Amino acid sequence: MTQIGIILGHEYKLLSVAAILDVFDTVNKLYKEDGNPPPFDIVLIHLPDKDVQMGSNYFGCQLRSIEVETSPDLVLIPSFATSDIKQAIQKNRAFLPWLKMQYAKGARVGSFCTGAFLLGASGLLNGKIATTHVDASNAFSAAFPEVRLRPDKTVTEDGNLYTSGGATSTFHLLLRLVQKYCGKEMTVRVAKVFAIDMDRHSQSYFSTFKPSKDHNDDLVATAQHKIESNYHDTATIEEMIKDIPSSRRNMVRRFKQVTGITPIKYLQQTRIEAAKKLLSQTRKQMNEVILDSGYNDPKSFRKVFRNTVGMTPTEYREKFQVQ
Repeated sequence: MTQIGIILGHEYKLLSVAAILDVFDTVNKLYKEDGNPPPFDIVLIHLPDKDVQMGSNYFGCQLRSIEVETSPDLVLIPSFATSDIKQAIQKNRAFLPWLKMQYAKGARVGSFCTGAFLLGASGLLNGKIATTHVDASNAFSAAFPEVRLRPDKTVTEDGNLYTSGGATSTFHLLLRLVQKYCGKEMTVRVAKVFAIDMDRHSQSYFSTFKPSKDHNDDLVATAQHKIESNYHDTATIEEMIKDIPSSRRNMVRRFKQVTGITPIKYLQQTRIEAAKKLLSQTRKQMNEVILDSGYNDPKSFRKVFRNTVGMTPTEYREKFQVQ
């Protein structure tokens, strides 16, 4: 029997925990219906200082403190319910050595949505491919620059480390894990039970560019304001920030350190976000959308849009237009 340890820390998102439990509990039930023993033993792992107040069971699962010796085969980190991820990591920092110990003993470790921040803080993802909620990607990159973040991916697998994107991407990682332990046939059965589209591999088109402004770097803040105020001009990034008192090298270094991306990438994402709004909220012709977004080369615009969003501008309009 495979033991699954689900981290029940501070600020966890109940919906995330419930989804994980629901899928693995469903697999156990399907096995029983077939006359076979259930494949999973689910344990909820909590901190010694957490006031659980639920007796010895929660959702019908055993509760166990990290102080109790245990060796789960699979450790899962749910999403956080708070937007203050730094504080959430601080509250759950006692899990970090425990995660590293379990991984060293051979456990697979997976995170869902913003749970990737706790996994990132452990250092286990350094040099590895990972994903998280697409709108948290810039903050993640800034916090963990050594991680090879793929914000477009719904699910990533690198060695024994797994991550998923936001919201419904949780179910795609759960299916990946079910297939690892139970095979393709059971995975298809579970996908049908939960009505999961197994073929979605990208989450890019769900993203909204929300640049980090929770910092005290006035130089970077000035550059951000200039880019956001002038993105519709076809000027280069150098022209936009030319009067900021800083060398280009220093500007790029500080900008990326604070926001997680370079100034040119920031300009690109600002323009694409503007194009997405025009495509979904107006009936402007495509050429107007291109020019109003700061591009003068339709071919270049379409290439950047597709690479950033994961679909063509026309496909995006057809999928998300509200007028």
